[in-house]
This record gives sequence, structure tokens and C-alpha cells, in this order.
Amino acid sequence: MADAPTEAPERNRRRRLFWPGGLSARLLVLTVVFAALGGAMAIPPAMAAYEKQWLLDRVRAAELASLAAEVAPDRVVSEQLKTQLLEGAGVEIVAVSNEGVRRLVFARSRPARAPYLVDLRPKATGLALFAPFQTLLGDGGRVRVVAEPRFRQADFIEFVATDTELKRALASYLWRLVAIVAGVAALAGVIVYFALNLFLVRPMQRITFAMERFRADPEDPEAHIQLSGRRDEIGRAEAELDRMQADLRAALNSRARLAALGEAVAKINHDLKNMLTGAQLASERLAASKDPKVSQALPRLERALDRAVKLAADVLVYGKTEEAAPEAQAVSLSEAVKEAAAEARLAETGVKLVSKVSASDQVMADPDQLHRILVNLLRNARQAIEHQEGRTAPGRVEVSIEAQAGASLIRISDDGPGVPPRIRERLFQPFAGSGRPDSTGLGLAIARELAQGHGGDLSLSVTGEQGTVFELRLPGAPPPRPRARKVKAEG
Repeated sequence: MADAPTEAPERNRRRRLFWPGGLSARLLVLTVVFAALGGAMAIPPAMAAYEKQWLLDRVRAAELASLAAEVAPDRVVSEQLKTQLLEGAGVEIVAVSNEGVRRLVFARSRPARAPYLVDLRPKATGLALFAPFQTLLGDGGRVRVVAEPRFRQADFIEFVATDTELKRALASYLWRLVAIVAGVAALAGVIVYFALNLFLVRPMQRITFAMERFRADPEDPEAHIQLSGRRDEIGRAEAELDRMQADLRAALNSRARLAALGEAVAKINHDLKNMLTGAQLASERLAASKDPKVSQALPRLERALDRAVKLAADVLVYGKTEEAAPEAQAVSLSEAVKEAAAEARLAETGVKLVSKVSASDQVMADPDQLHRILVNLLRNARQAIEHQEGRTAPGRVEVSIEAQAGASLIRISDDGPGVPPRIRERLFQPFAGSGRPDSTGLGLAIARELAQGHGGDLSLSVTGEQGTVFELRLPGAPPPRPRARKVKAEG
């Protein structure tokens, strides 16, 4: 068992000796092999046709030789002339069949054993494709050929001859065919190789090299794939690789920024908690003040400080630590919207808040996380309206709620310029969902994460020149809070 890891590399090395590793080399080998196989398939019919034509030539020569007996005086041919005619035709016996009677015309000698038959008449089955190879591999002998006559009236003409010369002719023709097939296969292989290498292999190599360089160094500008503009699968692969590289670079940049942000928050967390603790002590001293304005603003200040201390203590850095599980409870949406609007700096003189939420409407949510979601959405709406170019009228942000299928659907709409088309697809991605240079692009990403932590979601419903609508869906729709009754004092 210990030798198995060392045997595998050796086995792979031996395999590489017999099979090329590169795509181009494999393509060349396979093209030549397939072209050679295609040419080899054409050899048997070509050999059969050559053998048939060779035998037909001998049939015509034997037929012409048989006519000498018809024109000779008294139809008698001398032995010398007969021998010359048979040698010229390359046969040993010539016979003719007419009206069912077979007549021997010339015969040099009788064969020691019966020759094998080859029938070349149209009604016969003809030569099999592998008959020439049987002739080549046979142990020698004589062949009897039967065919229709061309120059005389007869049923058929036949001759008997040795197959030695036929073997030599077939062997010579076979070698010529093999040479032609090998040359054509090599030429076709080279042509197909260069064509496929130009249109397929080279583009695939460019894609492969770009992937390898990108994996080694994503910041390397040479790792960027250059699009060829092709509309086939290669072009689609290039386009998808280009998008994947862009997405990965964006993800790596976001990860680096998140890591840097996490380190920064970790460093200042201790000092921030000390500062907030000091602010809490100062607020406790302000509680002793009898100034009515201080007394009115103090509860809001205390709630803001409590949230800040909790946030700093938990170090809720997006992407580095997970948000705490929400502790859902029935929350008055009207009060939550009022507090979030105050922190988002919505005022009567500037961007105005229009709340269509009644004092009895409630939602199931974690109070602190709901506050953060609403602050992000209201602040984004205010900033979008304030940064709208050419705007003269005051802005308007509207909040409403309705129950849908056992869930609470909160709509936050504004009459701002809308979300730019270039950032709609990545609106909820960290560091990518903001169109302003002074924004980090984390607000909507954090808000959606908090909503999904509740089992709900945050989505962009409508956007355009008339404004934008975000929908916050929270599971559960608690009944409206009962109104407090006024009790009259007696006496």
C-alpha cells in the first residue's frame, strides 16, 4: 500500500510517452487517424473493382483469341498459333457456351485440381469486397472466370488461368492505394489541424491562459480576457469568463475593504465604548436639570446612547461578525417611524415625513434592528432628494403599512430622482449599491441582512423619475394595539 502513491506518477509518466498531452497534438493525431480510417474503408471496394476490371480484360483477350478459330482455314489452328494466342491472352483454357452447349476452344493443359470460380455476369452476385484479399492470401492455384461475351453471339465465355499474375497486380495496386491513403490522410490531417487550431484550439488556449493568470494574480492586467466578438460558444465562454473575472475582482475588493473596516472598528471599539460611557454619565447629570427643553430631549438622547453602546459592544461589522439573532416582539410602528425619522433628520422645513401609519399598528420585529432598518431607508431617501440636481420643491417621504398573507408589508416611498440604472442590479451589494461618492454603500446591504434575519426581506419595488418605493416585509401581523380609554374622575 505504501508504494501506491509512487506507482501512480510512474504510470502517468509512461502513459504520456504514448499519448500526447496537449490539445493541439491530440487533435493532430486524432485527425490523421480518422482520415486514415476513412481512407482505409475505401480500399476494399477499390480493390474489388480493380480485380473485376483485371479479370474482364483477360476475358476480352480470351474472347478475341477464340475468334481465331472461327476465321482460320477449315477452322483449324496450329499448335504454335494456339500457344501464342493463349500466352498473349494470359490464359490456359478458353471455352464458349452457346445454346446450352459448352465448347472447348483452346486448351493448353488440364489443371491438376479444380479451379475456384469467379462469375462476372450481371445476374451473378459479383465479387465480394474482401475477395481480392482472399486472392492475395490464398495458397495459389487457378481461377475459372465466366462472363458475357462482347464480340460474338454466345451464352457466356470462360477461361482458366493461374492467379499468380493477378496476385502481383493486386499487391502492386494495394501498395499504391496505401501510399495514396497515407498521403491524403496526412495532408487532410494537417489542413484540418491548422483550421481547428486556428478557430478552436487557439481561442481555448487564450481562455485557459487567462484563467491560469487570473488564478495566480487576480490584479494582473494581463489576466483580463480579450473578447474576440465571436457569437458562437467560444465567444459566449469569453464573455462569461470576463463577467466572472469582474465579479470576482469586485468580491475580492469588497472582502479587502471589509477586512480593513473590521480591523479599524476593532481598534477603535475600546475607545468608543469609553467615550459612550462618558456620554452616558453626562446624560445622567443632565437628568438632574429642571430645564423643560432638556427634560424633553433627554429620553431620546438616552435611547440613542444605549443603542450606540450596544452596537459598539457587539462590534457588528458587516461581513466580519454575524448579526445577533433578532428578538422579535410586538413593536409600535408609529413610534418606531417617529424615532427613525428624527435620527434620519426629516424635518418640517426640509424633506417632510408623511406617515400613514396609525398609532395602533404593530409589527413583529426586534426594536433595535427595526430602528436601524428604518433609519437607513429614511436617511437614503432624504439624501437622494437633497442631492437631486435642479430641484426646487421640498421633498416628501411616505411610510405606510398593510397586512398581506400573514405578513406585515411596510412601504417607504419618496419623490426623489429614482435609483440610477447602472446600480440597480447591485443595489444591495456591499460597497456597490450607492451612486454617491461620499457613501460606503453598506446601508441597504445591512438593512436587507437585518430583514432577512427576521425571516422577511427588503426589496426595491418601484423606481423612476417619479420616485422610489422600497418594500420591507416582516413575518407576522399582530393585531392593532387597543386604544387607551379615558377615565373621568368622579366628584
